[in-house]
Amino acid sequence: MTGITDSQWQKLESAFGDKLQKDVLLAPFTAARIGGAADGFIVVESAAQLENTANMLWEIPVPFMILGGGANVLISDSGVRQVVVLNRARHIEIKETERSVFAESGANFGTLARKVSSRGFTGFEWAAGIPGTVGGAVYGNAGAHGSDVADNIIMATILHPTEGKQQLSPSELGFAYRSSVLKREEKDSVILSACFSFEISTLPATKTLLREFSEQRKRSQPPGASMGSMFKNPPGDFAGRLIEKAGLKGTQKGEVQISPLHANFFINKGGGSAKDVLSLIKLAQQKVEEKFGIELVLEIELVGDWNRTHA
Repeated sequence: MTGITDSQWQKLESAFGDKLQKDVLLAPFTAARIGGAADGFIVVESAAQLENTANMLWEIPVPFMILGGGANVLISDSGVRQVVVLNRARHIEIKETERSVFAESGANFGTLARKVSSRGFTGFEWAAGIPGTVGGAVYGNAGAHGSDVADNIIMATILHPTEGKQQLSPSELGFAYRSSVLKREEKDSVILSACFSFEISTLPATKTLLREFSEQRKRSQPPGASMGSMFKNPPGDFAGRLIEKAGLKGTQKGEVQISPLHANFFINKGGGSAKDVLSLIKLAQQKVEEKFGIELVLEIELVGDWNRTHA
């Protein structure tokens, strides 16, 4: 049963015309190449389009979600009973005199970091290998190599259905480890753009840092289709270490494997399903709880209709 009524479909078709697609498979738009179809699908190419689209969907109203780079999400095999808005708002503007960079929320966060670093500006080298979008990075306070979004962000522009467009400071965004107030409150909001700071350095210095981080990432993180880190690191420990010590490194369900290189990454070896991933998630949580008394908390988010085939 669809989550969108006939009346809502009529309003959607009237509002969006041929920009609205139906029953679009989402797997190609995710980092893990896993996920069923969205009932409705709209692509936006700018922050202005994203703002207008979100306001129209709220006005109808119809349930919707924003999909960026498709990292850090596991979409159900049964798909999403909503409209999925694919965010391709990717404009990036480096402001050297202000030592800041503006980016629309659909811009790739790693691309932003590499553009800043390639100009001899420092402070963003840690983010060069992050696969998700700016919006996803702000939402989840993405981090690597001991740094995170909270270290760099100046402000983010957020859209609410009732409060309109607001610019939130770092303190108002309420960052915590792999979290923000936007993620914790789970209330309707859309990240339109963000502005980050950097420092002036030299191109040789930033190139050296980029190379060091890249080499470290290659040594420690597996290639292939994955969602990124599956679980948050427990205080004072590492999720990957706990899963490995629980004897699960290399364990496979269907076509999804707990990476033999880093146990906090689950790799789709081709044709993997969300059901396979969920089975490994539950297994890892169970074994780590039994062996260490530690509850592994997901860093990724489960998205879509999980009531049909994943019970």
